[in-house]
Amino acid sequence: MERVEIADDLSFSRIVYGMWRLADDPDISTGHVRAKVEACLDQGITTLDQADIYGGYEGEALLGAAFREAPGLRDRVELVTKCDIVAPMGRHGAARVKYYDTTPGHIRASVEQSLKDLTTDRIDVLLLHRPDPMMDADETGPVLDALVEAGKVRAIGVSNFRPWDVELLQSRMDQPLVTNQIELSLAAHEPFTNGDVTTMQRDRTPIMAWSPLGGGSLFAASDPALTAELKTLAEREGTDMAAIAVAWLLAHPATILPVMGTNNLDRIARLSDALRVKLDRQDWFVLYQAALGREVA
Repeated sequence: MERVEIADDLSFSRIVYGMWRLADDPDISTGHVRAKVEACLDQGITTLDQADIYGGYEGEALLGAAFREAPGLRDRVELVTKCDIVAPMGRHGAARVKYYDTTPGHIRASVEQSLKDLTTDRIDVLLLHRPDPMMDADETGPVLDALVEAGKVRAIGVSNFRPWDVELLQSRMDQPLVTNQIELSLAAHEPFTNGDVTTMQRDRTPIMAWSPLGGGSLFAASDPALTAELKTLAEREGTDMAAIAVAWLLAHPATILPVMGTNNLDRIARLSDALRVKLDRQDWFVLYQAALGREVA
């Protein structure tokens, strides 16, 4: 498995396993969660993506239980988790409204709870989950730096930030922001032209791509042209359409790390299939044109 340097002495597997729907699986037993992690490790997928809010604030604890059951498993993976979304559920059930909280007190409390739930003494990369229109960067930046200095977090990144959001936060931090996790796929290709990918590529910042299969919309009958091109390339490469869609992201010269989420063990075992697909520039544009619904100008 190809690896991508994220920070000093920290690298991620090129494909990341996303645990957004971990708590949605009818089988949330510790053994089943562990089996998912092991299926990833068998392919060299070592990076796991979590968030405090996943599973109604229960997803991290499900993974932490697997770490308790299998001593040593935690040290075989890199943990990404996120904070700042407050939703009226779980431990935030008293909230009157869904909102974002990037205040120092909330960030510290979220990190401490994540460490406890994940049964670990450090988070490899902490992401701010959403840009907060009420963020006081003069307060948020220093508390993120302090978490790194204290050893509770190894590196800091963001999620769903636009370039100017990144620039504001970075201007108030000593630690570098090491990634931005954005929605990016054939179904959500605007970041290739709206400045998001360009800015990160300029700064040599690896991009984490959530929903790289467009939530399954890429294979819907509502987009027959794109589905036909994916099917043609899949037949040529001896794989499935999902692997082609992920390979499309991997083929781009920006360093894109698809965050793949599924609860199906058979699908988890095939997450690395995209790494065996080779798309040339014309293949890339065939798919891009189909996604646009027109020729490029």
